[in-house]
Amino acid sequence: MTDAIRMVDDEADVVACFPLMQQLRPHLASAEEFVVRWRRQTAAGYRLMAYWQDGRPVALTGFRVQENLVYGQFFYVDDLVTDETLRSGGFGHALMARLKEEGRRLGCGRLVLDTPLANVLGHRFYYRNGLLARSIRFSTEL
Repeated sequence: MTDAIRMVDDEADVVACFPLMQQLRPHLASAEEFVVRWRRQTAAGYRLMAYWQDGRPVALTGFRVQENLVYGQFFYVDDLVTDETLRSGGFGHALMARLKEEGRRLGCGRLVLDTPLANVLGHRFYYRNGLLARSIRFSTEL
């Protein structure tokens, strides 16, 4: 079986991606919760894309096109994860290259993502892929 990066557009594939997404979002309690959230977010433009190897997802991303006064129309990456047992294998790099291509295809001039300040290994990955830290996002619980 060959490797492939493709959109995740059906519920069975979303369920197959749950163990991978749970590595990034451990607060997700079940595949059912993930599917419900995926459906709701998809209605607002969210898409999933996965790198599949031997019939299973090994890297996963969620993204959407957004617009604001700071960037205009931009490509926002909500989620980006490679299976923890396969990191540094080039899967994340391939997925990032595909995200940039998809953002350009959709007419976006900028790719934006948020990452925790404590995610030092992630920061290194983003820098290696041409992303620069240009702002800090502040938030509070409501």
